[in-house]
Amino acid sequence: MNLDRVVLAFAGSVILLSVILAVFHSPYWLFFTGFVGLNLLQSSLTGFCPLAVILKKAGVKSGHAFG
Repeated sequence: MNLDRVVLAFAGSVILLSVILAVFHSPYWLFFTGFVGLNLLQSSLTGFCPLAVILKKAGVKSGHAFG
């Protein structure tokens, strides 16, 4: 898997997990969902993604979006 797919899979997984936690534990988990959504929006506008930087340093091969 390349970097783009890992970032999208991670973001989707975190969003689903936080929604599940909001339903079964506390609605405050939706703030975490909002944080991930804002980070996705920010990275689409600026091209900078903190997770992509971390994963790139960990050796995940680059994709097209986060070179």
